[in-house]
Amino acid sequence: MRTAFSATPACVQRTAAVLVLAACAGLASCGGSDDDAPTVRSTAAGKLQGVDDSARNGTWAWKGVRYAQPPVGALRWRAPLAPEAWTGVRQADQFGPACLQIGRMFGPGANNRFDETIATTMGQPLGSEDCLTLNIWRPATEDAKLPVLLFIHGGSNISGYTADPLYDGAALAKAANAVVVTANYRLGVLGFLNLAQLKVGGTGGDDSGNFALLDNMAALRWLRSNAAAFGGDADNITVSGESAGANNVLAVMTSPMARGLFHKIVALSGGISLASDLPAGASPALNPLATWQAHGESVLLNLLVADGTAGDLAAARAHVATRTAAQIADYLRAKDGGTVLTTALAKGLNTGNPIPDGTVVPLDPIAAIAAGQHVNVPTLIGNTRDEGKLFAGLLPAFGLPAGYIVDDAARFLMMARFNPDAATTLTTADIVHAAYLPVATAVTGYDARTRLITQALFEANSQNLLSTLTAQQPKLWQYRFDWAQEAYPWNEVYGAAHAFDLAFLFGNFGPSVVGQVVGGNANRAGRLALSNAMMASLGAFMRTGDPNASALGAAWSPWPSKLLLDATPTALNTRAQ
Repeated sequence: MRTAFSATPACVQRTAAVLVLAACAGLASCGGSDDDAPTVRSTAAGKLQGVDDSARNGTWAWKGVRYAQPPVGALRWRAPLAPEAWTGVRQADQFGPACLQIGRMFGPGANNRFDETIATTMGQPLGSEDCLTLNIWRPATEDAKLPVLLFIHGGSNISGYTADPLYDGAALAKAANAVVVTANYRLGVLGFLNLAQLKVGGTGGDDSGNFALLDNMAALRWLRSNAAAFGGDADNITVSGESAGANNVLAVMTSPMARGLFHKIVALSGGISLASDLPAGASPALNPLATWQAHGESVLLNLLVADGTAGDLAAARAHVATRTAAQIADYLRAKDGGTVLTTALAKGLNTGNPIPDGTVVPLDPIAAIAAGQHVNVPTLIGNTRDEGKLFAGLLPAFGLPAGYIVDDAARFLMMARFNPDAATTLTTADIVHAAYLPVATAVTGYDARTRLITQALFEANSQNLLSTLTAQQPKLWQYRFDWAQEAYPWNEVYGAAHAFDLAFLFGNFGPSVVGQVVGGNANRAGRLALSNAMMASLGAFMRTGDPNASALGAAWSPWPSKLLLDATPTALNTRAQ
């Protein structure tokens, strides 16, 4: 029997005066040393024992917390179900596994953490389908009614994981005095698949194909019910995401199913525009429903050919015609998940992005916003100045040579082994195609060519979104991240590239795919000043819907103004534009 998520607020009643009562509130019994610990909290499904990191970073944390049942077996390609209850105290001290995906630069490697196995496992299935978990950080204080942030990771909706140290929420939770939450969600064709034979006619979004978005909303529902247990204010939830995570967050903003689930939005380097919303030459963030329907059929047919059920696509189509929808659904759910992803990848089909299905997501999300048919809340939109530099491999789409002369595995190891405080023989010419050097050459240089990607994809989509939202929401803000003070050659290769603002927003400059190249003593003072300003600004926005904070050192006006976030190697250099 399918059980809906409860919308009832958590029964836990926090008290600021007595920490023991706060930890034990809502429990039938409060005896024993475990129950007295500040990291024992009661959720709607059962008690959790978290991690006391107060001596190290001033926070308490709960990791690997189930917010939904595992979407496996009969629950694969179904809307997520509320987690099953448990008795006793469940340990919440380890990150849950990454959702099943094909290894990439921002993927989990063999060990669900940042290490050099990320380079050696690219192209291989990694993670688990039993992955719908979230992680919570909060200051180690008695403060209650703290603002809550749910962050949705990026990775093109085909990779990424919350155990990535880039997304560790401790520094942000402490700096912003907030509850910071990250959540895994289904990826690739396991997260986005619109196929007729999988549609059951339910009302929970099953038929939309948007399983990843349903996961994102399930995490929000879990927070509405349980935020108070961790000192959070369930009536002050900000939902945020970067890249594909931002696409998801913006799509959720337009979903009728998301009403009442959140109160502010922070979307970084994302969009939800169709080609019909954009000028000629721009790259839309979303594809129309018809494209996704054809995609779903192609996935099915290619799986049938790959396992020998059919000799070719025509035979596969004929085979499908002789089977019921239930038989096809059973066939798909019986397939090994890794096989599903690798087969889809081999045919260029392992893609993921919000599907404008007309139920979970409007057929034209931008038109829905223009008509006021969205969750209309204070919104902050961010982009980086050099978004396209992370995607220099896409330059052939413009009739140009690929920007990188090394593959992703080699580039990852260059980054992972880089020491910004040591002399290096590495040069830009070791990474970037000679046709684009010197990088600053007008028109033909690397800066100018990668700007084509920045403009066509990122700026086109964000400007379309902003110009549509402004008629609906006066609390609309935009920033551009301009910081490009990495040690050479990364200041040229990446500069203010896509995703590089995340290290600053989370305050994480330790080992990670981004942290390895942005750190170093030479830029430390300015880098930390900018990071502290960004965390303070996000905290202010979470509380009031206004990102102005004294730490920014500049006044930030609503859109169409924007704030440029930057620093010299030694000092903050924010400025309005």
